[in-house]
Amino acid sequence: MGILDKHAVLEKNVTLLAVFAFLVVTIGGIVQIAPLFWLENTIEDVEGMRPYSPLELTGRDIYLREGCYVCHSQMIRPMRDEVERYGHYSLAAESKYDHPFQWGSKRTGPDLARVGGRYSDEWHVDHLRSPQSVVPESVMPKYGFLENRMIEPEHIEELLATHALVGVPYSDEMIENAKADFKVQVDPFGDTDGLLERYPNAQVRNFDGQAGISEADALIAYLQMLGTLVDFSTFTPDASR
Repeated sequence: MGILDKHAVLEKNVTLLAVFAFLVVTIGGIVQIAPLFWLENTIEDVEGMRPYSPLELTGRDIYLREGCYVCHSQMIRPMRDEVERYGHYSLAAESKYDHPFQWGSKRTGPDLARVGGRYSDEWHVDHLRSPQSVVPESVMPKYGFLENRMIEPEHIEELLATHALVGVPYSDEMIENAKADFKVQVDPFGDTDGLLERYPNAQVRNFDGQAGISEADALIAYLQMLGTLVDFSTFTPDASR
């Protein structure tokens, strides 16, 4: 009872309670954050990771603009039910070029960290047009209008340059060729050698099946690459991190 009586002093004194709460939060923060300063790198380098291609980056911006992150997270936890449903748990390196990252915990819809290649382009087109046509229980609104909104890479160099300012390793060559890379990624008959050299494993095709480059093309290009860059059949985690 003596200890409980002393605790009652804190409960009755707002100032004292605030001071002790601050101390507890400070100590907890130090315990969590301080060890990071003694690590050479808090994000493990993983083979295969690269910056988004211009078309993928544009699709990501559309994903953010339409609020897709409100209902879909991109972070698979290292728990059995998560891994069995969605695939290998998410790595920090997979989000190192994200500004902002798309982790989250709200899942009205499924996690999208490994959605790339799970469905065909045609499935994504149908899903955007009428989500209930492929997932009857879905509460997702229709996004078919994205097919009718044609886009040009008018400011794509500035977009890549802005990301480079915050640490994304876009080279001068990548920025100079941004418009050409944007257009050729939806042209399977184009000269894609430069694109694939700058962005290995970039998927090249007409994503929405329609003439021209639409917002649907960009969004599907982004979705189809999520979780496809790392070869998990050869990946070995670094136990020191």
